[in-house]
Amino acid sequence: MGDASQLDLAVFVLVLGLRLVVPLFIPRFPLPALIAALVIDGVDQTVFATFTDLPLDNYQSYDKALDIYYLTIAYLAVIRNWRSTFSLRLAAGLWYYRLVGVLAFELTGERWLLMVFPNTFEYFVIAIEVVRTRWDAGRLSRRALVWTAALIWVVVKLPQEWWIHVAQLDFTDEFKRVVLGVDPTDTWSEGFAYRPWVVVLLLVLVVALWFGWRWLRRRLPAQDWPLTLDADRVSTLTGFVPRGPVAVAPRGVGHLLEKVALAALVTMIMVESYPRIDSSPTTVALVVGATVVAHAGVSVWRARGHAPRVGRLPLGVQVGANTAISVVAILVFAAFATGRRGTVSVGDVLFFGYLVALVVTLYDRYTARREACERPADPSDTSGHWSLSGRR
Repeated sequence: MGDASQLDLAVFVLVLGLRLVVPLFIPRFPLPALIAALVIDGVDQTVFATFTDLPLDNYQSYDKALDIYYLTIAYLAVIRNWRSTFSLRLAAGLWYYRLVGVLAFELTGERWLLMVFPNTFEYFVIAIEVVRTRWDAGRLSRRALVWTAALIWVVVKLPQEWWIHVAQLDFTDEFKRVVLGVDPTDTWSEGFAYRPWVVVLLLVLVVALWFGWRWLRRRLPAQDWPLTLDADRVSTLTGFVPRGPVAVAPRGVGHLLEKVALAALVTMIMVESYPRIDSSPTTVALVVGATVVAHAGVSVWRARGHAPRVGRLPLGVQVGANTAISVVAILVFAAFATGRRGTVSVGDVLFFGYLVALVVTLYDRYTARREACERPADPSDTSGHWSLSGRR
């Protein structure tokens, strides 16, 4: 990056900013934010190759790391928004399975691992969020959920992961070469001029998809509510709202262990793809685990009545405060773990402090909120409940 031009830096900052900011909208607007993050993920390499001279040698690792960032937020959004406990557990299984695979890829560089550990979680969440725009996904049977995940795994993700990570093929290049019969460097107009019948086939496909959608739409069950992309609106319609005060953080060793595992796995993946930090995964896991425990100690202190207003702070402010705690904890624990001080830049510490703080803050808020939603309802309170007939 030292030899990058101003244009290169501007494009880099813009794309990186979008990949860091857009996922923050996933908890409230899951479907559009997820699709936007997916689209940005799909075009960022093309943008870099077209508008910059930046080297893309380590793009695979950067890309996977940023994927993990927005999918981590998607998983935390699932905890916040999905009413079905089985759906949450299934999504969690798919998510942690992918995390282990990406970490194994980062440690070994073996691309086939990304096919063995496919990113089924992402498309599974998108599929369920599509349902939630009009229907109560909490009424989906376990069999339907498992079949949905299995079909995405086998039919969609296995071929996609092989195409991208094993065969390392580019769709546009292969389409031009195989379908249009021209060189990948030729323009699209030249390709369609060489084989004009492809245009006809594409139009036929569009018409077929339109008729297929109309056929499917007539067979869908009656919608439970009008189209909505707002997760809070869906929560209100299904009655999945807090039934009392929301705690500062969830209680129990199980939640603490999951926070440690989630933050450690995500941070290890980021560190492995980060060029300026050379640290063993074990050290990273120990430092991050200790930092999460430190956050848990602060949460216990707050839960006992100290700093009561902190829990009511805006989410951004609380992430900022927790970032400060993370930075101090990371510096202290890293010094103890490595016996060295000052070997990491301020910017690097701030980034990883923010990452751990974001995971801890969202996990605590959303899991505590979920526990408040799952409490037995007050029989005298009928607000926020939705009947399948559509009348409140």
